[in-house]
Amino acid sequence: MKEQLRELLLQALRTLQNDSTLPADLDVPSFVIERARNRDHGDFATNAAMLLAKPARAKPRDLADKLVAALPANTLVAKVEIAGPGFINFFLAPAAYHDEVRRIIAEGDAYGRSQSGKGVTAGVEYVSANPTGPLHVGHGRAAAIGDCLSRLLDATGWSVKREFYYNDAGVQINNLAISVQARARGLAPGAEGWPEDGYRGDYIADVARAYMAGESVEADGEIVTGAKNVDDLEAIRHFAVASLRREQNLDLQAFGVRFDTYFLESSLYTDGKVDETVRELVAHGHTYEEGGALWLRSTDFGDDKDRVMRKSDGTYTYFVPDVAYHRSKWQRGYVRAITELGSDHHGSLARVKAGLQALDCGIPKGWPEYVLHQMVTVMRGGEEVKISKRAGSYVTLRDLIDEVGRDATRYFLIARKGDSQLVFDIDLARSQSNDNPVYYIQYAHARVCSVLRQAGEKGFTFDLHNGLAHLARLDNEHEQILLTELSKYPELVETAAANLEPHLVATWLRELANAFHTYYNSHQFLVDDANLRDARLALIVATRQVLKNGLDLLGLSAPESM
Repeated sequence: MKEQLRELLLQALRTLQNDSTLPADLDVPSFVIERARNRDHGDFATNAAMLLAKPARAKPRDLADKLVAALPANTLVAKVEIAGPGFINFFLAPAAYHDEVRRIIAEGDAYGRSQSGKGVTAGVEYVSANPTGPLHVGHGRAAAIGDCLSRLLDATGWSVKREFYYNDAGVQINNLAISVQARARGLAPGAEGWPEDGYRGDYIADVARAYMAGESVEADGEIVTGAKNVDDLEAIRHFAVASLRREQNLDLQAFGVRFDTYFLESSLYTDGKVDETVRELVAHGHTYEEGGALWLRSTDFGDDKDRVMRKSDGTYTYFVPDVAYHRSKWQRGYVRAITELGSDHHGSLARVKAGLQALDCGIPKGWPEYVLHQMVTVMRGGEEVKISKRAGSYVTLRDLIDEVGRDATRYFLIARKGDSQLVFDIDLARSQSNDNPVYYIQYAHARVCSVLRQAGEKGFTFDLHNGLAHLARLDNEHEQILLTELSKYPELVETAAANLEPHLVATWLRELANAFHTYYNSHQFLVDDANLRDARLALIVATRQVLKNGLDLLGLSAPESM
């Protein structure tokens, strides 16, 4: 609807240019068309006249009058009013909303999708957990956000590449290996000889038992067999990483999350990408040596201070492989790169971007884009839950999936904007009540299916074509509200994708479900008047379709009965 109104306004602008009311060479500003907050003020409003008043050398209200007069004949707009300093308010004809219902039915699963991204490649990196233990609830939030972002970008025409970056190198992996080795030697956490920074969860004992038993594990196409040698730390490391990668993959599979690429940090070293990146930075003159260390002159690119790249002992600081990794994304054709991270990584973002700019290889200044998420607090019975039986010190993603199910876990982890802290209430997520938002939304879908089943049981034949021909019968308040909510979906998808805010879909789905449930509780659908009955059933079938499409964007099921 907004695009149709925009085209009408652009046609009116061309008319005013042709009659010299506006300059022929006018660079049309980006005027806004937005939904009115109060239906009494119309359905949509635009500030076009206010932005164009200066080049037209006219008062905004006078120009608004001329714009309205120049609008081409159409069936979309019932009336137009001018308000305040020059806002133009559009009141849409009922037929405009009826046409949207017909469009929903015609397009089905494709309704709300667009080609805004024009097939351009967008890489989305998310979760990217160290393979040192089961995924925790924070990783779950990252998985939900990243997966929904990928779905939104796909729905708006981008060529999406989903990527998981395995941090399989460094101190934490060494701690993992010596922890498994200690367990294999029969040591328990706290015993004499237990590593100071060792991992204490029961899963470490499970990995040690499997290694010593010579079991085999498969992770991302690689099969690794336990060497049963307690003194071979490298073999232990290799087996432990593979074991935990496999476990994380199974958890993500249970969560409905998939990836196109699994990228290993270790490959940056074995393939020489880190050394190559450092050489490029040196060659472009953005580094210097001081105190036996190699520094990046990152203040030249907006960082608050210069950063050490290579320490005096010859090892690289942790942001250097991050620069090399993102450089590889650019080389792999990621025109757009989006990285979803926990907010605790915020401090490293400026130095990574500085490093990428210092490569002087054409990477845009705003590349990559970052989406950060805050912590998750898990509550049960009014008290915070802090530990898992298996992981020991934290709540795992699998704990939540097992306790409340995949759909509820996904919805609750995506329901709020990522940069806000989130409270996951297990009791609420398990409840089958209207207070549980995911239940409330899915129940709306199931209710439509139930009404259609009841129609058949009562001997009514639903004629969809007849219903679409009689949508003018939908004239009560609750029908108007539902029609309006349905029409918001395409622009909602565009906005959520453009702003990288999938929580907007979760919030709006609850509003749509509320509009439907209110309608359901206020009116009979299976009335004797066939034309009215078919029109109402056509409306709720369209509602079911949009609910399904929205639930799919969040990776949730659309049950037919509950």
